[in-house]
Amino acid sequence: MTDYRKALTALVGSVGPLDEAAAKAAADRQLQLTKPTGSLGRLEELSVQLAGITGKAIPDIEPPVILVFAGDHGVASARGVSAYPPEVTAQMVLNYAAGGAVVCVLARQAGARVAAVDIGVMSELPQNGTYIHRRVKSGADDWTKGPAMSEEEALAALMAGADIVAEQATKGLGLLALGEMGIGNTATSSALLAALLGLAAEDVTGRGTGVDDAGYQRKIAAVKEGLALHADVVRSGDPVAILAALGGLEIAGMSGAMIAAASRRVPVIVDGFICSVSALIAVRICPAVREYLIPSHRSEECGQRLALEAIGLKPYFDMQMRLGEGSGAALAIPIVRSSVAVLRETATFAEASVSDR
Repeated sequence: MTDYRKALTALVGSVGPLDEAAAKAAADRQLQLTKPTGSLGRLEELSVQLAGITGKAIPDIEPPVILVFAGDHGVASARGVSAYPPEVTAQMVLNYAAGGAVVCVLARQAGARVAAVDIGVMSELPQNGTYIHRRVKSGADDWTKGPAMSEEEALAALMAGADIVAEQATKGLGLLALGEMGIGNTATSSALLAALLGLAAEDVTGRGTGVDDAGYQRKIAAVKEGLALHADVVRSGDPVAILAALGGLEIAGMSGAMIAAASRRVPVIVDGFICSVSALIAVRICPAVREYLIPSHRSEECGQRLALEAIGLKPYFDMQMRLGEGSGAALAIPIVRSSVAVLRETATFAEASVSDR
């Protein structure tokens, strides 16, 4: 039997700090490029971060891979917290596999590989090799009535995410972008965020897929009940215990994937609200992961800002998006590529015979 706790501890211990020498070399090169110092703002900062992550003064971030983790939530069917029925989760997994979802379209534009992961879908799906079947449990349980999963299941989901990153690395993995699918997972993410930051349900809960006023009130009420039921776990501050009590399998999978990517010096693009909460969990489990994260966009979900601020991250753009599934992360891939291209291809003052200051 796998000792998931031991495996997670070993994984966390394998995440090192950024490579200061590579980051300094990239920063020094930025000073020599034919442009005013700092004129590209955060694009310059990003290239230096990527150098520190990869350990290369000119980072190599090819190829990019988008992993979309899918899982269901018992709270969705039990409490009516989503505008869509639970069976949509399984249907969308097949849509990702067929290349018909928005993230698939954006991935093709960005030249990225997409892989959908069934880590906790409730409905039966054909195991036909078109997606990654790594189901830990057929849907998380209703966290207003009991724990969403056992700690062993939460640990198994974390390590499943880590294992999938290792598998993808054998096919080529220079940049990891993460997304998710799970009807009800904005309610779950709201509950997790409130628990992790000690906030009220009203402060972190948005409308998700677009619930009406009655659905929104049901959603807030469910988050309040979940927090009250699991108050002792919340007070413990243990991120794995909180994840087990209130979480989702896809959220756990993304957290594990982030830690595994960091252990391999692979930069991670964080998507919207759910992914940002997953990032907060990953950082609580392994603080060193923070330096490997690249926030993509500002979500329309109110809780995302709080999650990113808690980590110390600032989004790169705001397109008023709230789709999830890695759509914002896919849009960020060209930005990340551009930061490296500028560092690699722009002539220096000496090379271009341009006078420096």
